[in-house]
Amino acid sequence: MELAPYACDPALSRGRLYPEAISTFRSPFQRDRDRIIHSSAFRRLKHKTQVFVEHEGDYFRTRLTHSIEVAQVARTIAGTLGLNQELTEAVALAHDLGHTPFGHTGEDALHALMAPHGGFDHNAQAIRIVTSLERHYAGFDGLNLTWETLEGIAKHNGPVTDSLPYRLAEYNARHDLELHTHASAEAQVAALADDIAYNNHDLMDGLRAGLFTDREIADLPIVGPAYAEVDRTWPDLDGKRRRHEALRRVFGAMVADVIETAQRALEEARPETAQDVRDLGRPVIRFSAPVWAEIGEIRSFLFTRMYRAPSVMDERARVTCVIEDLFPHYMRRPELLPDDWQADVAEARGATSLARIVADYIAGMTDRYALQQHTRLFG
Repeated sequence: MELAPYACDPALSRGRLYPEAISTFRSPFQRDRDRIIHSSAFRRLKHKTQVFVEHEGDYFRTRLTHSIEVAQVARTIAGTLGLNQELTEAVALAHDLGHTPFGHTGEDALHALMAPHGGFDHNAQAIRIVTSLERHYAGFDGLNLTWETLEGIAKHNGPVTDSLPYRLAEYNARHDLELHTHASAEAQVAALADDIAYNNHDLMDGLRAGLFTDREIADLPIVGPAYAEVDRTWPDLDGKRRRHEALRRVFGAMVADVIETAQRALEEARPETAQDVRDLGRPVIRFSAPVWAEIGEIRSFLFTRMYRAPSVMDERARVTCVIEDLFPHYMRRPELLPDDWQADVAEARGATSLARIVADYIAGMTDRYALQQHTRLFG
């Protein structure tokens, strides 16, 4: 497929921190995608959850299924806009690598514990993983991804200028990702695909968990018209199929709005290169204002009825205690970290250096492993 002039061309990539020979069969962005898929951190996403803790049900989304859904949506949008699909997919697949166990609850707990040591941010942690913590290759630590993929992981949500997370500042000092600018159009697509995927699947997971009903969400914008269309087309459809048909229309409506809005924005801006997109000072991939306002209503509903539901809050309190117990315990007894972490422990200089090692270890845990370790250490 011919790329648009504002797409990232792999032949013009800014390259890798450690130079490598060009592959005969794969573009640089394809190799990035493949390295991410084969990484240990990506496999661990199978047992890291979005909202519900892993043991609560086999059908709820995990970070892995979410990342695959985001990549699928992102490829569709990127292909329609003439963008590089491999780069878009690589950023989409990597965007959640830095998440802790127990979703945002685990991140909040670890950020509070790391406050004296620079805090914790999952985007910065993703950069830490792909540039250092994955240690499998002979010639370098990390995955040695291209500049464009690293840029997308670091700033797919926009420029990073205020209170730069330590992990990100540390790497940026070695390899400037131009954090003050917007990311490529491909990375912007990955960010919007994330919004589309989690809004849609959180509605599905909340329904499956019994936190609200089809009738209640039928009052929401975008969602209500989708249910009404299904009822007009199939008036006697059973509840399970009705729900699926309605929510796939919600998904489609969001994707269509992003594509149409982005096409208008690109026609107006007329960027001639990928760098022009970065230098515009505003995103070109976005929802229309009316749809963004409607998505805000859906998110408000989910916040009240799902993310702050009593059963979810009870579980949040329980798993917060798990992180709050593990972190100080490993700080006091770093010898309990696995053998392959002990070289890093031996090189640690001071409490902050050790805290970052402990945070790396805990952030890499799956839900299951964190619970197992907590039981082993505390009963």
